[in-house]
Amino acid sequence: MVYLSRIYTRTGDQGGTSLGDGTRVSKDDPRVVAYGTVDELNSVLGLLLTTQPPEADLVRRIQNDLFDLGADLCCPQTDSEKEGERLRVTADQVVHLEKAIDRLNGPLQPLTSFVLPGGTPSAAWCHLARTVCRRAEREVVTLMRKEKVNQQVLIYLNRLSDLLFVLARVCNDQGRSDVTWVPGQNR
Repeated sequence: MVYLSRIYTRTGDQGGTSLGDGTRVSKDDPRVVAYGTVDELNSVLGLLLTTQPPEADLVRRIQNDLFDLGADLCCPQTDSEKEGERLRVTADQVVHLEKAIDRLNGPLQPLTSFVLPGGTPSAAWCHLARTVCRRAEREVVTLMRKEKVNQQVLIYLNRLSDLLFVLARVCNDQGRSDVTWVPGQNR
């Protein structure tokens, strides 16, 4: 249970912050950058929800998963960590995304070109969320070069960006309103 009685602490006024295990690091530490981008992604999903998109319940579930993912990133993994000791993203959470992708993508027509971001407001927010998700994924890869990170975090973000692409197509009238890239159109 999280309990917040005070919002400001002044402990970050010099550019540092605490990780979930109490370790103090700089606010530009790769771990903080990665979970900060996950937080940004979650905020974009909040904006998506203001458009009343299809699959709003799925998006809310993903928002909750992203808090789990942020908590996972916020607490460095140790070799002595026992299973269940910390909140970690699980393979089951990834499987849920894969099932959603399959369900949503099944009725869509196959693509013959890349899709330009945009269309309906919901689709545009999905595309923005997808790009923020990809950035979070890259930042987790950078972190993984330095430190041990739960592999499911990276897998979850990879699947989520795919799901957001498919959801953008769903928001674009099941892909019928997608605008596709025409290579060299403006030469």
